[in-house]
Amino acid sequence: MISRKKFDLIKKKYGHYSSWAVWAEEGIKPKDNIGDISILDPDINPSLLKIINPNIIIIGLNISGRIKKPFANFHSPSPRAMDFKMRYAFKNTPLWGGYMTDVIKDFEQKVSGKVTTYLSSNKKFEKDNINIFREELQDLNTNNPKLISCGDAVNRILERNFKDEFQIFKIPHYSHFISKENYKKKVDLMLKDFFYKKN
Repeated sequence: MISRKKFDLIKKKYGHYSSWAVWAEEGIKPKDNIGDISILDPDINPSLLKIINPNIIIIGLNISGRIKKPFANFHSPSPRAMDFKMRYAFKNTPLWGGYMTDVIKDFEQKVSGKVTTYLSSNKKFEKDNINIFREELQDLNTNNPKLISCGDAVNRILERNFKDEFQIFKIPHYSHFISKENYKKKVDLMLKDFFYKKN
């Protein structure tokens, strides 16, 4: 649970690249309603503040395109987006309600390999982004947070910067070319083999 004051601070300060792992119910098709971010408005969804959990931090690498509305990251209505797999996989798990953000801020690039290549030759850029992420964690007022990395590239960044500070877990990236059912199986396996054992 989080206070409305804290929620509004996070939305104002980080909303252009963050969100929460809460989605509107899917409709007839798997991608239906994935871009409905009214679910993330406490005035419309009064149960939201009781659901969200700032101690679960689900972390992507970077934005692939400009985020135009607060908390719209990870909730893309684009027919090419794979965000719907997270909704399907996270529902009824401890990941539902977690805070979602990117470890590299405001860096538009669709190819993760190009991001990692840039980071390898721009160490200060990575350090600056890690400092922003640390501030983000402080603003969330987290208590022993669990960092959930989406994919190998994010996991490597987290391991080299936070391995002695936080528990870090890796799940496959949601854009992998697998069905939502197989993606859920992989996420469930992570939860079973690591998450519950370390609680």
